[in-house]
This record gives sequence, C-alpha cells and structure tokens, in this order.
Amino acid sequence: MKVMYWLISLLALLLSNACSRPEPVADHRATAWSSNTLPEIAAALRAGEVTSEELVQGYLDRIERIDRHGPNLRAVLALNHDALNESRALDRLRAQDQILGPLHGIPILLKDNIASKEPLPTTAGSYALKDNVTNRDAPLVAGLREQGAIILGKTNLSEWANFRSQASMSGWSGLGGQVKNPHMLDRNPCGSSSGSGVAVAASLAAAAIGTETNGSVICPATVNGIVGFKPTVGVVSQQFIVPISPTQDTAGPMTKTVTGAAMLLDAMDTLEFDYLARLDAEFLQGKRVGVARFAVGTDTSIQPIFDAALRVLESVGAELVEIDSGYEMPADFNALTFDVLLYEFKHSINQYLTQTPPEVVSRSLADLIQFNLIHPRELALFDQSIFEAAQLKGPLSDEVYQKARAATFLATRDKGIDRYLEEYGVDLLVAPSGVPAPRRDPINGDVWPPFVGIGWMAAVAGYPHATVPMGTVGKLPIGLSFIGTAGDDAGVLASAFAYEQASLQRVEPAFLVNAETLAGIGDALEAP
Repeated sequence: MKVMYWLISLLALLLSNACSRPEPVADHRATAWSSNTLPEIAAALRAGEVTSEELVQGYLDRIERIDRHGPNLRAVLALNHDALNESRALDRLRAQDQILGPLHGIPILLKDNIASKEPLPTTAGSYALKDNVTNRDAPLVAGLREQGAIILGKTNLSEWANFRSQASMSGWSGLGGQVKNPHMLDRNPCGSSSGSGVAVAASLAAAAIGTETNGSVICPATVNGIVGFKPTVGVVSQQFIVPISPTQDTAGPMTKTVTGAAMLLDAMDTLEFDYLARLDAEFLQGKRVGVARFAVGTDTSIQPIFDAALRVLESVGAELVEIDSGYEMPADFNALTFDVLLYEFKHSINQYLTQTPPEVVSRSLADLIQFNLIHPRELALFDQSIFEAAQLKGPLSDEVYQKARAATFLATRDKGIDRYLEEYGVDLLVAPSGVPAPRRDPINGDVWPPFVGIGWMAAVAGYPHATVPMGTVGKLPIGLSFIGTAGDDAGVLASAFAYEQASLQRVEPAFLVNAETLAGIGDALEAP
C-alpha cells in the first residue's frame, strides 16, 4: 500500500508540474512582406513585386490575428478605415509613374499623441481625449504624407506619455489596456512609445513614429529589439502633438533598420536634410568614439555583449577612447529636471487643451484631474500624482523654473555630453541603451533593475540619440546607444548605420510566454 501511495503521489506531482509549466504560444512570427524592412518594402513596391493594397491588407490581417487576438499584443489603438482606399489610389498613381516620394504606398503607424487628419481621435490613451478629433495633420505627418506614406492607424502608449503618475506601468492606457512585449509576453514593453515599438518588432506596419521626453523612443526600441532615433529637439516639429516639455519633447522614427529611420526622418525633418544620403558603412573609419564605461553598470550579462559591440566598432575603423569616470551631477539634479517638466507640462497642456474641439470637455489640467477622479477606469492601476504636482506649479516666468532649466542644461550639455566630446577629443559617445525588460507588475508599477547608459543625459540636453540592437540576454533584446552633440543627427545615424551593417544583431520576436519556457530555466525552477 505504501508503494502504491508513493506512486500515486509521484504521478500527481509530475502532472501538477507539467500543468504549471507554460507552453510556448503558437508561432506568430511574420512571414512574406510583413516581415521585411521599410527599405526592402520600398524596393519591392518600385519593382512591382507587391502592391500597396496588398501591404495594407496584409498588415490589417496580421493586426487582427495577433494584436486583437492570439497573443493579443494591444499595440494598435485605432485603425484608419480608409487605408485600403488610399492604398488603391496610390497604386493607381504608381501605375501612371506619378510617384510622390520614397514612402509612396508604405503603411505607417503613429503614436496616439500625434494628430492626423483622418477621423481618428488623438487621445494620449486617455478617455478625457476620446473625442479629440482634430482633422489636421501634425507637420511631421504632413511630411510623411507628402512622400506617399499611408497612415495605417494609431498605436497604444503609456497613458499621457507616462507623465501622470510616478507609480505608472509602462504600456498601459485607459483606452487601450496593456501592451505586451512580443519577445516575451509577460515582459515590460517599456514606454511611453510602447505600442510603436511593439508594432514594429511584431511586423504590424512597415514602421512607426514614437515620441520621447526622456527615454520614450529609446527604451521601447531597445527592449523590443528595433532601431529607435531621438532627434535633436527642434529638428522635428512638435506642433499638434500632445505635449509634456517643449525643451525635451521630440518625435522620432522607430523601424527595423537605420536606413528606414533615415527615410522617415527625411520626410519628418523641418530642415529638409538628406539623412539617407549620409549613411555610409565606412562612416566610422578614423572616427574617435568615446566609450561611456562609467555607465555600463554591473550586470555581467550586459558587459560581454557591450564588449563584443565595441570590437565591431573597431573592426569598421573606429578608434575607441575609454571614459571611465562620469561627471558628477548636482545633488539636486533629479529634482531640478522634474521641476522643469512639471512647470512645462502645466503650461503646455493647458495651452494644448484650449485648442481641442468643443467635444473635449476637459479644457485645463485642473479639469483633467477632476475627470480622472470621476472615471474609475483612469485610476484603476495607479494615481495621478504627477498631474497633481504639476497643477501646483506657477507660470514659466517663475525664478524657480528659470534656474532649474538653466542648471539642467548646464549639467547635461556644457558639463555633460559636450564636455566629454571636447575633453576626450571624440566624435560621439556609445553606451548600452538599457537593460533586459523586467516582468510587468500591475501591483508595484514599473520595477526595473538598475538602469545603464546615458540616454537620460541626451534626453535632458535635447541631443540626438540612436539605439541599434546589439544582442540578447535570455532571448530579451538590448541595444547599443550612439549619442552626439546638438545638430549632429546625420552623424549619429551614420555611425549607427555603420555598426548595424557590421553587426546585424536584430532578431525577430519569438512570442514566448515567459522565461520559464526557455531551455534550462523551467527545469531549474522545479524541485529536483
């Protein structure tokens, strides 16, 4: 009897362990044209190998299959229901040799804080802006459209671009729910341009546009394994984009390749600069590259991947210069930078709301705070502590704001990035772009390991920053950052391109359920 009892108990334990071990989801990896990069798609359109209508229909089908169902990524918040008609019209123009530009017939997604003239609201993910149908193109969208791009729809995002609560969870919005990382579905997609990053990685469009105040293009790009570029503030117009900070806000391209990012920036740039023409696989030959060693951190899984990336840079002719010690920021630096954002957000969001359609009931930050209090969905997961702190701030003429703004610029520009470039005689800086994505946590909000890199410095300074995939840790992507001084957007992109062409580290997402599905991890977590 004891033996029989033991066998039954063992069988029950084995069955229990088998049931608790998650199985990988079905294979949702992209195939056919949806898996291609933006420049590959553009070339195929030119060669007549695919039509714009076929592309749009393919992406719509894929969105239905894996964004609305299947792994339910929730990356796309709204679709342009006229996109198919637009694609047919552009196909007819192509047949008549009337090509609008390099993006002719290419479907692109916009982060849903960017206005477009389609009858779609610009919501920032909030019910407060669900009726914000502006019927106007942001200048960057007009630029994309002039070159033939099709606006396929709007992407989900961290609500209010992650500037509502200090306890927020990246990728969640009241309107769109939670965006999922396609590499590992229980992992943080990072924000606030989470939907744009996931949509590109999961091949839901040829490319997407994100926006950044501090990390909101770079972080979702690195953790979703794609290219992200944050231009110098002012290179891309911020008009008709839901604002946070005039001194830090910028839209930027999110694509599978640096070439794709350059193509988009050519259309978005107010300066009409030809970034694509500057891309050169030998651009780093003879360039001095500052290695921000002080910002690598102590994660032993990141360091060897970063060192391998440095060897690639050397292989394409870069001269590496080690920067071992970082400039010590003022003790109150974080408080100063936060003050700048609070002041500027209150001023700019109040200004923005006065220009919204009459159907938008909330006409000020104070109205938004009240709106959230009476709509339970908005505060279901976290509070509005940032909104409340911003509401207490005075006008931009306040001396506190003026001094804080000057101090943060001094710390990140003159004594930060520009100081490193001059003191070490280097052309640009490189560092890891971030850490592997942690699990999503709806109880504690975003809980990240100690962060690495100097992306925060480029963000506060308003300087250009590109991230390119440099490898994976446990199937989770991490990126390599390229950072330059103000206005050196072309040089930063060209440097990123040279590395990308020599390394080719981008991997397609595997749609794993969690880390327990990886070989060795699931078994190690079980009792021996």
